[in-house]
Amino acid sequence: MDRRNNNQFIIFVLSVAGLGLVIESYMLGWEFWVPPLILLGIIWCWILHIKAKDDEKLSEVFYFVFACLAALFHGVHETSLFDVSIVAMLLLVSLASMDRKLFLHIFLIEYFIIIVIQLVMVMKKADVVIDSLGVSRLFLHVSGVLLVYLNCVRHIQGRIDMKEKDKNKDSQIAAYDEDMENFLSNISHELRTPVNVVNGMSDLLIKRNAGDEAVSIKEAGIRLSFQIEDILDYTESNRKKLILEEENYQITSLINDVVTTFRCNKDSAGLELVVNLSPKVPAEMKGDIKKLHKIFRHLLENAIKFTKEGGIYLSVATEETPYGANLCVEMIDTGCGMERLAIAEAAEGMYQGNKKRNRSSGGIGLGLSIVYGFTHRMGGFVRIESEVGEGTTVRVTIPQKIVDKTPCLRIDRDRSDDILLHIHSDKYKVARVRDFYNTMAVRLATEIGVPLYSAETVTDIQRMLKERNVSHVFMGEEEYWENAPFFDSLSQGGIVTVVSAETGFIPNTGSHVVVMPKPLYAYPIIRILNEGDDIGNLYTEETELPMLKGVKVLVVDDESMNLVVAAGLFQNYGMEVETASGGMESIEKFRKGDYDIIFMDHMMPEMDGVEAMHRIREISREQHKPVLVMALTANVVSGAREMFVQEGFDGFIAKPINLADFERVMMRAFSDRKIVSEV
Repeated sequence: MDRRNNNQFIIFVLSVAGLGLVIESYMLGWEFWVPPLILLGIIWCWILHIKAKDDEKLSEVFYFVFACLAALFHGVHETSLFDVSIVAMLLLVSLASMDRKLFLHIFLIEYFIIIVIQLVMVMKKADVVIDSLGVSRLFLHVSGVLLVYLNCVRHIQGRIDMKEKDKNKDSQIAAYDEDMENFLSNISHELRTPVNVVNGMSDLLIKRNAGDEAVSIKEAGIRLSFQIEDILDYTESNRKKLILEEENYQITSLINDVVTTFRCNKDSAGLELVVNLSPKVPAEMKGDIKKLHKIFRHLLENAIKFTKEGGIYLSVATEETPYGANLCVEMIDTGCGMERLAIAEAAEGMYQGNKKRNRSSGGIGLGLSIVYGFTHRMGGFVRIESEVGEGTTVRVTIPQKIVDKTPCLRIDRDRSDDILLHIHSDKYKVARVRDFYNTMAVRLATEIGVPLYSAETVTDIQRMLKERNVSHVFMGEEEYWENAPFFDSLSQGGIVTVVSAETGFIPNTGSHVVVMPKPLYAYPIIRILNEGDDIGNLYTEETELPMLKGVKVLVVDDESMNLVVAAGLFQNYGMEVETASGGMESIEKFRKGDYDIIFMDHMMPEMDGVEAMHRIREISREQHKPVLVMALTANVVSGAREMFVQEGFDGFIAKPINLADFERVMMRAFSDRKIVSEV
């Protein structure tokens, strides 16, 4: 028990003993004025206990003094010669819980004083003779009190020694934690340094067209960097040393990074990713975006790792709360599932679904532990539901502050036209994937007010074209190839025809279909809808592929996968590409280097893209180095394009990068500069 509970026990004993003393006093006719004082003392003990929440030690002195006075009052009466020893033993045991040996020493002295007083009173009575039995009883009582006293002192000393050992143990643990922290810092530095060298050298090899081997080295370096971070994150989470770094972020940018990670994961081939982003999520929130990135990454990597067939469903929504909003994330896979014991282990510490040495799942088994640690540190909670062979559902809820209540996705203008979704529901081997797409379509149609209709067959499309005012048709790659001539004709006839396809998809020559990289979800759909009639002008038979040979480019993004994707895309156009992982790094690189154009991400930690752009403009004026700065962002909120232009950007390219959109922006930007075109 702690000190306060111990004192409460002592007061209870004093209260019972005091009430007994009051009753005995009235029955035996002792001094009439003492019992009221005893009752007042009991009441005052309880008052001190209730009020003295912070300093119990001062109250203990009063409890001890009250016990001594009550024992003295009881002991000085001639009828208490043998009873006083029983009372003394009871109080010694009670006072021992205070862990103050001085109190026991003083009380023992008081006990012997009372015994002496009793003996003096007995000897003054001529009619009382102390026989051998009385001496024997008195000796036995005194011996009992001494034994109780010695035993209580020994136990107090033992508890004191134990507390001292605990203090030493705590100091040793603190010293160990400090040593571990220093060790982790040193090992992090020592491991990161060679990894950075590997990544940097592989970048140089890639620029020199060293082949796929250099790309593999780069990917291995990135993977090792992530694993180093995972070890540090797991350790800091277990040691309760996580520090939150809150800043403003946009959910569309976060989701774009998740989609990019999925596309770059080689194990995701053959899997469907269905992203169900609620358009009502606030456009801008405040939280620890770095930890949110890692939570999403670990959830997605685990889902991919243990899913061989079917797909993955990611739902992101918010619930309004008095403090802002709860960010509600749901990740569902159609994989192998987890046992109940494994779910419990994941909540408690390190867990890895396949611990065999010959496992093929990869990873170091820290993903779910890090998700739990980060989520709990941010005041949220994690819930896992799973059955073996039926897939796994992970729900994460994290409180966030709202910066901008504007919906993250919305249509720029009132729409009276209709949209068709042409996807064969029977093409998925796992039925739940079809359900994922249906859920996504229903949320998009209801929350954003888009009249969205399902068209299973070309006949359905033809019928709806006659009955409704159809402006857009969205479909998958398989659906396009089944009736490519029909859809090519449809795209040339004023209907925006969009194909959601894997990287490398090329429609028929002369087709005006818009290619949208998979997955098909609300964000790119809204982008295309907001383009209006301009989207139809992106594709013409006369479109030329611009080759920006010799153009020096700096790509700035805090997500490493985005840098890899963007760099690879721009290099295909003959551009000389360098990358920077943040605003400060981009400023330093521009100060020392020479670039024709900078692609700047918007929401980045430490310094956002707008501030970095303004700093670069200042350096450009000081050093007389003209440069184009393009906003590269996942912000498609109404007015975003105008906002970036007003801030001083030379153009706007939305993520994920659409090749046609990129080519159009670059043709405009370099219309009067060096540019070579190839048909």
